[in-house]
Amino acid sequence: MSATTTPRTNVTEREARQVAEAARQQDWHKPSFAKELFLGRFRLDLIHPHPLPDAESVRRGEEFLTKLRAFCETAIDSARIEREARIPDEVVAGLKELGALGMKIDPKYDGLGLTQLYYNKALALVGSVSPAVGALLSAHQSIGVPQPLKMFGTQEQKDAFLPRCARTDISAFLLTEPDVGSDPARLATTAVPEGDDYVLDGVKLWTTNGVVADLLVVMARVPKSEGHKGGITAFVVEAASEGITVEHRNAFMGLRGIENGVTRFHQVRVPAANRIGPEGAGLKIALTTLNTGRLSLPAMCAGAGKWCLKIAREWAAEREQWGKPVALHEAVGSKISFIAATTFALEAVLDLSSQMADEDRNDIRIEAALAKLYGSEMAWLMADELVQIRGGRGYETAESLKARGERPVPAEQILRDLRINRIFEGSTEIMHLLIAREAVDAHLSVAGDLIDPDKSLSDKARAGASAGVFYAKWLPKLVAGPGQLPTAYGEFKHHVDLSGHLRYVERTARKLARSTFYAMSRWQGRMETKQGFLGRIVDIGAELFAMSAACVRAERLRGEGEHGREAYQLADAFCRQARIRVDELFDRLWTNTDDLDRKVVEGVLGGAYTWLEEGVLDPSGEGPWIADASPGESPHESVRWPFGDAEVTRE
Repeated sequence: MSATTTPRTNVTEREARQVAEAARQQDWHKPSFAKELFLGRFRLDLIHPHPLPDAESVRRGEEFLTKLRAFCETAIDSARIEREARIPDEVVAGLKELGALGMKIDPKYDGLGLTQLYYNKALALVGSVSPAVGALLSAHQSIGVPQPLKMFGTQEQKDAFLPRCARTDISAFLLTEPDVGSDPARLATTAVPEGDDYVLDGVKLWTTNGVVADLLVVMARVPKSEGHKGGITAFVVEAASEGITVEHRNAFMGLRGIENGVTRFHQVRVPAANRIGPEGAGLKIALTTLNTGRLSLPAMCAGAGKWCLKIAREWAAEREQWGKPVALHEAVGSKISFIAATTFALEAVLDLSSQMADEDRNDIRIEAALAKLYGSEMAWLMADELVQIRGGRGYETAESLKARGERPVPAEQILRDLRINRIFEGSTEIMHLLIAREAVDAHLSVAGDLIDPDKSLSDKARAGASAGVFYAKWLPKLVAGPGQLPTAYGEFKHHVDLSGHLRYVERTARKLARSTFYAMSRWQGRMETKQGFLGRIVDIGAELFAMSAACVRAERLRGEGEHGREAYQLADAFCRQARIRVDELFDRLWTNTDDLDRKVVEGVLGGAYTWLEEGVLDPSGEGPWIADASPGESPHESVRWPFGDAEVTRE
């Protein structure tokens, strides 16, 4: 079948938005530092003093990290994984023996019961040795079967599946389809009720762990019928079920050991008892799972930053140019300063968000999303700077360096491995929109009907009255605040004065809120189309969150007597660098080429500039842009091969 005849689920833009909106967690029952920040309220009391783990969780976490570190040092050969594009069976067997599959699973289900904080420390450690192994563990626990069952599963489901996930079985999460990415309204995989079962048909793409998984979380659309509400629904599916075919193992520019594939379901029977939550709750379950699940990516990004700093320090002190180490040349030194300061801030954001997740006092959906967005973007920049510092050796592979007698530093590999984090679990562009939607939630709650074209005049009148009350109270508070008082936040004035940075955050948060309000007043219903503006608003908020986390972490370390002076220096450097970025982003809110860019895009899509493409050849080859995903029996032999399966020969 050609690409043009591949069946698609056609939905309008409005229908797609309605599906996404219905899946959102609508209410805010707990305070949120980041939500308040976007509203112009700097609630430092929500994060300072820095929340701390209890002694028992620290003991258990450190005990496991010690074992995991020894295992990583002796049993994981990262060069071999990169060379063979496989994680050896014995590595996975060792991880199972350690209990690494059950880091976040309660001990009553044979798990380790680690906190989010120590789970992330473990991922950072493993990911620094092999990002592919980190991805395996993260996909299994952060978005695979354990997390949604922990939050939404029945007791019977927990009893049946969690012990398996803790010790023996690897899980995967299957949402994306060949023609469905971040727009779940077009989900085509179906789950048709039939007696006590559901019958699944469809194709899933980019199934991380899907090639080796024993258990799957599958999102499928249940048709609405008598006795069935229908809608996108989550299921736990046995990967060895009849009718499941892993048709292809995907290969990528990085993460070469990742087991990611294409999985087809043809008349796969799944017991109704394996449905997670009610029908139609699948997307809400997925998004809620990701509220903390997203923290696994910034964990590995923070770990990558630490490694980049180590290599940059050692190399830049060793390599000499023009009579002195390259680190002492300002052009290189500024890059090292950026890596050091940003690594400190990334770990601050990660630890703060993780501990808040563990305490469960705050709603961290925005904080986790900001951590993922900021971590993935900044880690990529740090790895790029490391490659530049290393020069030609940064571009050369570790294997080549080793072959000619030099230290095999995989700088180019980490750049390739980190690149996917800007796409995984919500691309940067989608994260901008997701966070922006949450950031303006308060405005839409009181004034949404005013800009909704489908609302009646009476609805708009009521919304206008409600909005008037809200803004009469809110807007005056954006005029002045503690950020204008020279003595505010004086407890952050020690080895270095960080109080000025916190005053800047407070002032800038109010400015950010005023800018958002002005934009809503100016564009009203067209606000959602201003994705460039919304992206910059979110990026400003991310920088302010990181600045706040960095200062709070520095003060915590000072109070503990652990590297306090150095922490203050790093926080100061980071905040000064971040302030420059924030000021540039504010300038670009109103001075940009967004309107012109849209016109150029229209010209590109309309063929006005095809002459610009002349003079080159396209080596891409033939084939459809999107593979056929029509339901039906698979014509392929399955390439599924669980780790340790003696009946499977790995090529």
